[in-house]
Amino acid sequence: MSVDERRQADVATGMATGRNVLFVIVSLALLMISVDQTIVSTALPSIQSDIGAPLGWTVWTITVYALGQVVAKPLAGRLNDRLGPRRLFLVSAAVFTAASVCCGLAADIYMLIAMRLVQALGGGVIVPAGSAIVSHAFGADRDRALGLFTSIVPVGALIGPVLGGLLVHAWSWRAIFLVNLPIGVILLVAGYLRVPRIDTARASGPTDVAGIILMTFTVVGVMAGITELGDTRFGAAPAIAAGCLVLAAVLAVLLARHIRGHPNPVVAPNLLAGRSFGTMNVINFLYGCTALGLATLVPLYAERRYAIPPLEAGTLLTARAVGIILVSGLTTFALRRTGYRRPMLVGSLFIACGLALMAFPAPLPPVLWLAVTAAIAGLGMGVVAPASNNATLYLAPAQLAEITGLRGMFRQTGSITAVSVATAITERSAHPGAALGYVFAAFAVIVVATQPLLRWVADRRGAW
Repeated sequence: MSVDERRQADVATGMATGRNVLFVIVSLALLMISVDQTIVSTALPSIQSDIGAPLGWTVWTITVYALGQVVAKPLAGRLNDRLGPRRLFLVSAAVFTAASVCCGLAADIYMLIAMRLVQALGGGVIVPAGSAIVSHAFGADRDRALGLFTSIVPVGALIGPVLGGLLVHAWSWRAIFLVNLPIGVILLVAGYLRVPRIDTARASGPTDVAGIILMTFTVVGVMAGITELGDTRFGAAPAIAAGCLVLAAVLAVLLARHIRGHPNPVVAPNLLAGRSFGTMNVINFLYGCTALGLATLVPLYAERRYAIPPLEAGTLLTARAVGIILVSGLTTFALRRTGYRRPMLVGSLFIACGLALMAFPAPLPPVLWLAVTAAIAGLGMGVVAPASNNATLYLAPAQLAEITGLRGMFRQTGSITAVSVATAITERSAHPGAALGYVFAAFAVIVVATQPLLRWVADRRGAW
């Protein structure tokens, strides 16, 4: 090998090493954000007893986190245009870390819910900012890199209950938030030193404040209405719930009109409708219901139906987490051959099968049965995630941050809906564990029934 060839090889090796280090940094940030999506699930009974709040409102520590991301993610594209991916990444990591500390020090349920909202707002733009950074760093290999990067989200969501169970058992529920402090400091230092400045910042028009307000209160209205339906303490709860849901419906109509008429709406209209984008929005909503929403309630299901202790309940998802990591990687590298429809079909059927089996009375020791059924659902999530993450990105690569943010918005909305409905049904049932099992079975049926929609998904093969 000549001297010039050796130098070129050294440069190529250095570039590969640099982008791999960069991938690790942004992936660690995404893992931290996604772990906090579900880490609270095994701590719900502990938080409820310590702070003295009803279960329906204690569960808001999960749903308000999803709400914050619903609000933040559509804005990520605009913020990415204004600030650039590097600055947006560092700001979001700093806000998330500070809010985590405040959550760990919260004195009551109101402060905890408020700080969880701030935490979610900070973390909600990590995926779009990180996606822009990864896409820039990996060039022609960005489709595979983005598939691996975004597949971390369900992995973190499934690790959360395990880690939460361990921390609650070893210390208290406050540890699940305070553990983010050292991780956040490491991310800020590493991000400042290693994440490059990417010249993508550009003017993007005025911020759609009215659209943000309408969207936020629409989701809050749905959450409050469903939560009140499950509150059995007050006779007026059904009337309050009906009022909240009617108000949410009115706001949703106003939001739709606002988006069509605003020159720079909070969500781009072309990303909401049409066969490809519209269908993927529905699929992402259902994925959020199952992978992000119901997954957070599996430990609670284990505790309520089978009286499994929190530590064991949290570790039930270990098999699912391992399965999803392995399958996600294989699926990502196979997408250029398989396209997107086939993995989403096969994976969705596995998810439905796992949920349906989980709802059945355990024919084996409960811990083993729930671990097996969770692993089946996890295999499905590992197949669906990379395909659904990439399915529409190539259709509008210039809007990558907006598409990524919108995908997250629909998934988080699905998570909010599933958790709120499941909690309301559980609170009004004389047998909460069995009722939660019926919810799992119902969502399994819905997932199977919506599979014909996949024929409208753009089925690209090869790189983009």
